[in-house]
Amino acid sequence: MNKIESVNDFVIRFANVNGSGSASANNLFAKAVFRSGVPVSPKNIFPSNIQGLPTWYEVRVSEKGYLGRRGGVDMVVAVNGQTLSKDYHDLLPGGYFIYDSSKDLPKDFRRDDISVIGIPFTMLCNEAFENPKLRQLLKNIIYVGSLAFLLDIDFSILTNSIEKQFQKKPQLAEPNIRALEIGYQYARGHHADICKISVQKSDKTGAAIITNGNAAFGLGAVYGGATVVGWYPITPSTSVIEAFEKYCKKFRVEEGTGRNKVAIVQAEDELAAIGMVIGASWNGARAFTATSGPGISLMNEFLGLAYFAEIPAVLIDVQRSGPSTGMPTRTQQSDVLACAYASHGDTKNVLLFPCDPKECFDFAADSLDLAERLQTPIIVMSDLDLGMNDHMCAPFEWDDNREYDRGKVLNARELEQMKEKWGRYLDVDGDGICYRTYPGTHPTKGAYFTRGTSHNEYSGYTEESPVYLANMERLQLKWETAKSLIPVPRIKYKDSEKKIGAIFYGTSTHAAYEAVSRLEGEGIPINTLRVRAFPFQDEVVEFINTHETVFVIEQNRDAQLRTLLTSEHDIVPSKLQPILNFDGLPITAHFITGKIRSFLSL
Repeated sequence: MNKIESVNDFVIRFANVNGSGSASANNLFAKAVFRSGVPVSPKNIFPSNIQGLPTWYEVRVSEKGYLGRRGGVDMVVAVNGQTLSKDYHDLLPGGYFIYDSSKDLPKDFRRDDISVIGIPFTMLCNEAFENPKLRQLLKNIIYVGSLAFLLDIDFSILTNSIEKQFQKKPQLAEPNIRALEIGYQYARGHHADICKISVQKSDKTGAAIITNGNAAFGLGAVYGGATVVGWYPITPSTSVIEAFEKYCKKFRVEEGTGRNKVAIVQAEDELAAIGMVIGASWNGARAFTATSGPGISLMNEFLGLAYFAEIPAVLIDVQRSGPSTGMPTRTQQSDVLACAYASHGDTKNVLLFPCDPKECFDFAADSLDLAERLQTPIIVMSDLDLGMNDHMCAPFEWDDNREYDRGKVLNARELEQMKEKWGRYLDVDGDGICYRTYPGTHPTKGAYFTRGTSHNEYSGYTEESPVYLANMERLQLKWETAKSLIPVPRIKYKDSEKKIGAIFYGTSTHAAYEAVSRLEGEGIPINTLRVRAFPFQDEVVEFINTHETVFVIEQNRDAQLRTLLTSEHDIVPSKLQPILNFDGLPITAHFITGKIRSFLSL
């Protein structure tokens, strides 16, 4: 048997039962590899119930810094009897199957192309610890200790991590460290020299951090000046608001009095939540909400009001698998069209597409500026993979001299000095963006009637067709202005002949870059463009027009970004070849390379 041999380049899967406390142990392992200086990309695949069903945690370890899912599993830690057979047969030839040998494997488990490593986790735990509640939790820590020996991980990194985790409760650190030692010593005594995969200390992580997108959104919103949140809980966006609340307790409390300088309101539903955001923004606050696909459906009517009445609003959409309830704990990029054209009538919404937590932090703050500058809803398009999984990224940065862009807002002095008649929807600068006022700015000037019905330049009701047309055309002009304010695409050229291009966005990014790198090694150079915002800038259209074939890589069934590109810019659909992954799991480089090879071989 040819064993898999690798240093800092493998995929390990933890097969657990949801609600068994395995998340902390699995996270401990991933962080230990990261703290060894080796890039990691963990993915938590969990059910939508609270407890009892299978859950998997895959960790991609890559010295080269590949952060997307690779596909295939080199090592399995199997502690869930429900999925034992699946986990056994999913393992790649030459891989390592680690299981709880407190109970024998079924007799039909007869693969001779893998290494089977039995460690009696349950028995070891029961012998060492008396507390029944702690046993299940510490059994997970035991398998981490075993991995420390098998993979040659610096044991002190694990113990230091536990001591730091329980520094406020040191009495809990002792049994966890003891559990680590039990696992380590058992593997050392019974399975020496069996494993040819190892983790060696490196320096490939540099100054990088590891965190999840939802936490980054919460912190970015605080730094961006948000003071009002209207929200309704929904997986997988709830932790955005939880993170925002946590950071507000540190940064949004008045010194001396201890009073909160933030309003976080859980509404009765998503429609009320976005209504609160629009109302607060109209009144001059910086406000946002977070939701997922079903919430987007409910918010459509109010989004149309904000678009037409031109009220700032920020919405973070952490997408999940649809339609309807779909798979609440699986990932997709399937709300693109629903958000781009949210609401009835001719509406277009600005979309931002972050690809890692650093951009989640940046775009959370930037979206609040953009919403007020453009006086329109800004929707930040994340997904479950980015929102709830840890990702390695550059550290967050903030310029303390940065000033918020509140847009075109008239104060009392400016209103008093105006000689011409002010109109809420009067475009005086020729960019489609009009001047607004906050309620109560001036005792007699600057008031207007906010309406979702057709209105003239002075916010008066009208059904005159020429006036309606002029207003809609001005909104289109504002749409063009937005192109100069939103994040620009990231373009990389590998082929000066520009034969093949690839376009992608969001969490398809890392797998796409890896796929392109691997194909380049096969003599297939591909130029890439990462879309970071909608509306699409001229660079996007030029990239498509100058290439013979362009692959559009995304995670939905209906090629939604491709549809946007063709409908917005009259691009011939046959020029854009879709590569679509929509099984609810993060896209892999293996999947992308296979699709591209298949197309090129035709």
